[in-house]
Amino acid sequence: MKTARYLLVIGVTLSLILSACTTATPAAVATEAPAATEAMAATTAAPTEAPAGLTCAEPVKVGLITDMTGALAIYGVMIPRSFMLGMEYAAGAPGSAGEKFDFTATQENTFKVDNCEIQVFVRDDASTPDTTTTVANELIDVEKVNILVGTVSSAAVATLQGIALQNKIPLIVAPAAANDITGVNFNEYTFRTSRNNYQDAMNECLALTKQYKTFVQIAADYAFGHGSADAFRDACTLDGGTFVGDDIFAPVTTTDFTPYMEQIAKSGAEAYIVTWAGSGFVSLVQSAKDQGVTDKMALGTTFIDNVLMPTFFSNAIGTTAGIVYHYSAPKNEINDYLVSKESEVYGVTPDLFDADGMNAALMIVAALKATNGDTSSDALVKAMEGLTFEGPKGTVYIRPEDHVAIQDMYILKLDNLTDPKANFYSYVDTTRPEPPCLLPEALKDRCGTLPYGNLSGK
Repeated sequence: MKTARYLLVIGVTLSLILSACTTATPAAVATEAPAATEAMAATTAAPTEAPAGLTCAEPVKVGLITDMTGALAIYGVMIPRSFMLGMEYAAGAPGSAGEKFDFTATQENTFKVDNCEIQVFVRDDASTPDTTTTVANELIDVEKVNILVGTVSSAAVATLQGIALQNKIPLIVAPAAANDITGVNFNEYTFRTSRNNYQDAMNECLALTKQYKTFVQIAADYAFGHGSADAFRDACTLDGGTFVGDDIFAPVTTTDFTPYMEQIAKSGAEAYIVTWAGSGFVSLVQSAKDQGVTDKMALGTTFIDNVLMPTFFSNAIGTTAGIVYHYSAPKNEINDYLVSKESEVYGVTPDLFDADGMNAALMIVAALKATNGDTSSDALVKAMEGLTFEGPKGTVYIRPEDHVAIQDMYILKLDNLTDPKANFYSYVDTTRPEPPCLLPEALKDRCGTLPYGNLSGK
């Protein structure tokens, strides 16, 4: 693949990761958090500064669910380490588990933030919805947690959402990215610090359409694939791109991509976009080579995690693409803290979803300060809607209409894949995608003046 070749598989690896298992131009670079719409004003208080000190009548209990041993463990391990560092940053000292949280040694960690004790219970769901159910119920029924955080697989998150709703417990989703989480599966108890697939598409299309004008895309034939394909078609079209044919959908169990690559080869597009989750991506890329697709057009994807970058982007030095987070991009005190502590304590530089985990911890502390330590569900939900707080990616704003986390994302240029600290990129730009409201029709009124269903709102 030539160096200028684009790798654009949005969800493929980074959202894939997470799913496994008006004609308005998109507001891609916003410098301020948007104000709540009039429709929400009656039910949502404007964001307020939290009191300096935090006092809780009883210990606050947080249940953190992630994948430590399953198919998505490479991403799941990022969440507890960064969450604990977020709590440590807020507390000013490590928790009871010591400076390094080791899941194999303990599944509990207690922090003291001002005069408030916060207990964190970590559980492994191995990205299996049945296991998610088991551990979530244990955290609720036995540990009596006030807040849930998790998980990696979007399918497992769908299960977790239902449990949180049934028990009226706020859930902060990190790092799963599926649109449906704050779309058709939305409920008032679900929030997120992870971005959604639409934000990925908006960020990536800003970079992609500067190099290519015509596209075709292939995606897995299930909700995640269709949602991602819709987002890319919408975002890239509004940025000036043209799709030369219908989107191609293949069964998620596909191992032979020959007929699909034949369609792509005949499309005449300059670049093809892929949304695929799991090991099938390897077969897809091999088929593209066998059918001569890679000789005719660019394969695109957002940049992915530090570990897999050298494998998937080995022939793509010089490529410019989007990424949800890389430790080298943000310039602020909290990110500096995260980089320094992860390097010192865990011996790694922060990876793709470490910002999501740290932001989840900082969001909890900010919400507790806003409620003056009140852990009732009603108080926490009210505080989280419209909440603004600072994290390693800068300012995060929880949109009150649909609980989407408006946050900075990045466009970087790939310079090398050999740096021992995974310092692979040079900085190009920061974007702040504001996706459409994707709530189900029955909740459309919550969307207020936001574009509904797609970026144009049509």
